[in-house]
Amino acid sequence: MVRAGSKEKEETPVHGHVLERILSHVSLVDLVPASHVSKAWMRAVFSSLRHFNAPKPWVIVHAQGSRTPNRVTARAYDPRSDVWFEVQPPAIEHVSAVRSSSSNILYALSPATLSFSVDPLRLTWHQADAPAVWRADPIVAAVGGRIVVAGGTCDFEDNPLAVEIYDVASRTWSSCESMPAVLKDSSASTWLSAASDDRKLYVTEKHSGTTLALDPETKTWSGPYNLRPDPSIFYSVISFSNNRLILIALIGDASNAKGLKLWGVNCESFECEGEIGEMPMELLEKLKGESLQLSSIGVCFSGKFVYIFNPSWAEEVIGCEFDKGGCRWWSIRNRNGNGTERLVLTCSEVGIEDVRVALRSKNSRIKALQ
Repeated sequence: MVRAGSKEKEETPVHGHVLERILSHVSLVDLVPASHVSKAWMRAVFSSLRHFNAPKPWVIVHAQGSRTPNRVTARAYDPRSDVWFEVQPPAIEHVSAVRSSSSNILYALSPATLSFSVDPLRLTWHQADAPAVWRADPIVAAVGGRIVVAGGTCDFEDNPLAVEIYDVASRTWSSCESMPAVLKDSSASTWLSAASDDRKLYVTEKHSGTTLALDPETKTWSGPYNLRPDPSIFYSVISFSNNRLILIALIGDASNAKGLKLWGVNCESFECEGEIGEMPMELLEKLKGESLQLSSIGVCFSGKFVYIFNPSWAEEVIGCEFDKGGCRWWSIRNRNGNGTERLVLTCSEVGIEDVRVALRSKNSRIKALQ
């Protein structure tokens, strides 16, 4: 109301498409309190997310201290708002290294315990007994409601290709058909790239392109298949994008990477269905970093997004969005790590409800970085 004799004018309320447009430029963290202003604002928030600027998968960089208690901190990048967030998980002491051999899970494996986190922001950790066979560097992936632990066993174990499956609902382990003998000399995650959906786990040998698939329901492997659409490929990894397997490969040789290309893969025939895109040369140079060489790549992925980085120099992360049969590329400056921490990258589809849960938690926090 305008007071008598006052020259002040009543402010015009913002509503409808104008409000939705404004909210489309607001980060998810700030949209949570905005949705509590009124019912009209809540509708505007969700309409904005549906029609103007939908949530996009976040890349999350987990940094683990090198000294006891080896706690993990994290920072997350939201491409929707182009903002980095500090994501502080509950203070958990990890007696072993935190790892991620597949984008959909973060885990730590000790002789007694398998700790793992599969929620989008990796704030909730689950504890399970360790698998029966001790492993130093296995493939670990979430496939539906199961956690598959494959290969990576130590020399003193009888079967370096052993596979075990943990059922999250029943909290029980079961054995599985071992990895095929073709991977006998490269059964660790150092040599293998892994990707999974709700039905199967796929692994590919990074240097040869030899690829296999595991069905946890039948506990059987299929393959091997050869994923080498270009003879000049010297290193490759796999990812998933909207139920499609993607091959990401370096072209040239370890001393002179001349390009990075992507192909779609048919998960039935395991034939490459055509080249999807190629990383622009200026971004490839950023990926090489100060050494000007690129002998390997790491990836994390979710939905239509894949993030590519240099494992030995992760100061630049290259983002790729699959759009209308092609690729949209950009570069992200990694604002994480101080040189003494281990960095592990994952990728997750983070929605406003995930952020709301994190903000309500007493044991974790999330805030934008300046």
